Amino acid sequence: MIKIKNILIAAIVCLALSSCVTARKVNYMQEPDKYIPHYADTLSFEDYELRIGDRLYVYVYSLDEKVMQMYNSGGGNGSSMRQQMSNGTTYGSYDLYTYLIDDEGYIDFPTIGKVYVRGMTTRQVKVRLEEELSTLLKEVPGYSTVSVEVNIVNRSFSVIGAQSGRYMINKEKMTIFEALAMAGDLGEFNSRKEIKLVREKNGVTTIKTFDARSKDLVNSEYYYIEPNDIIYIRKIPGYSFGINSAATVVGVTAATLSFGVFVYSIVQTGINHVKKYYGSGSNKAMPAKGGAQ
Repeated sequence: MIKIKNILIAAIVCLALSSCVTARKVNYMQEPDKYIPHYADTLSFEDYELRIGDRLYVYVYSLDEKVMQMYNSGGGNGSSMRQQMSNGTTYGSYDLYTYLIDDEGYIDFPTIGKVYVRGMTTRQVKVRLEEELSTLLKEVPGYSTVSVEVNIVNRSFSVIGAQSGRYMINKEKMTIFEALAMAGDLGEFNSRKEIKLVREKNGVTTIKTFDARSKDLVNSEYYYIEPNDIIYIRKIPGYSFGINSAATVVGVTAATLSFGVFVYSIVQTGINHVKKYYGSGSNKAMPAKGGAQ
């Protein structure tokens, strides 16, 4: 009996400990070691290069009200419209105020016509449009210089797996930690060890895998995300059930052990009663199968 109890206790304790989600598995900013990777100092932030399907909000500033009305009709105030679009609050109406980069990499801008912008940054597009408009408007009597504001609208990244959803990028530089925070963090049973980042650039899709627990992540190429990135988060293998604290381990172990002992006691009591009733010292014989007493 003692041996069976010991085996039962050992099995329950092993199950509880194997189901533990330790701080090492979920904490960020840990020092690299043989289990947590070291990342080389490759941190760099490059301005986003425009891609087919992106939408640009363009606002033209000028001292000439007619020029303002001609290029900004229906666009409202530049800063407020930009804020609404970056937050995704204008919904489908942004189609009316933005320029879609077509399959050939062009936008169709009033009075200028087709302007190739694929692979350019918003700063480069700004300079290009200012040059084009200045050349065009110099022929207009009372010409005044123009300034152009260019912004990408409806910028977003997606999370699939544990915390699925699509989230807006509302700042110029967004880190992986800010992106995860927007998605509600990773939870206790989601893997930080192998986060996958799917990114398309220049028509080529790459998949990068990194460990979000490593302190070195802040100096690496994985630190900043870009518009249209997809972050894939998977469950920790085998952790559909888990225990996340020592107190819970003790509680689960004690409860399971008590239940096991209770069941064992009932079974053992039944066996003892049978042995006592039909034991060698009893005058009653076991009934013959299919026969009379």
